Amino acid sequence: MSGHSKWANIKHKKEKSDSIKGKVFTKLGRELAVAVKAGGPDPEANARLKDVIAAAKAENMSNESIERSIKKASGDVNTASYEEITYQGYGPEGVAIIVEAMTDNRNRTAADVRHIFDKHGGNMGTTGCVDFLFAKKGVILIEKTKDVNEDEIMLDAIEAGAEDVNVEDEYIEILTGPSELHAVKTELENKHKIESADIDMIPSTYISIADEKHAESMAKLIDEMEEYEDVHNVYHNWEQAE
Repeated sequence: MSGHSKWANIKHKKEKSDSIKGKVFTKLGRELAVAVKAGGPDPEANARLKDVIAAAKAENMSNESIERSIKKASGDVNTASYEEITYQGYGPEGVAIIVEAMTDNRNRTAADVRHIFDKHGGNMGTTGCVDFLFAKKGVILIEKTKDVNEDEIMLDAIEAGAEDVNVEDEYIEILTGPSELHAVKTELENKHKIESADIDMIPSTYISIADEKHAESMAKLIDEMEEYEDVHNVYHNWEQAE
């Protein structure tokens, strides 16, 4: 699973500056609004909202801010209406990229995403052009510490309905079907400390970039795309050197 580097992404996000944190809160506010619109304001009856609240708390978003976002989305008719849009394309040397966005202006977002692709040597393709290179999975990560019992986690994960368990150097990765993620996470978090639980796009093949300038352009493309306020997730099949 080295190619999609979920654990590396988590550590990278933890190191981001306070200015980037502000953008993270803006994105989380949008996620809360979309979740409320889709399933209502009660997290006990809305699994997606419950997961977004957990993600917001993990980013140290205050309870007051979370509650304000939920109330605004559930009761304010003037709240901006966000839609979820997916863009796909290629980076330098043919690296496949999927960009998930939440926007209240699809024309603006499409233009901005296309500009980021072009700016760093990539190109935005048609909808679905790289779908065949990825599989949608639930991904749960548990950090490996001296107190972690790998065998116990593997057994608990399989009993909870996980599809597969991979033990890496720093973490244990648990894969589920997208619709099973919440149930498996709920079962496991009663026994184990979960670092993250997300729907992810797992590449079936990976591309290494040998040219240093192309690799630098690819890194900048990913960073700028992730920092763009409208972008929610970025997936790619670039296998970065350790």
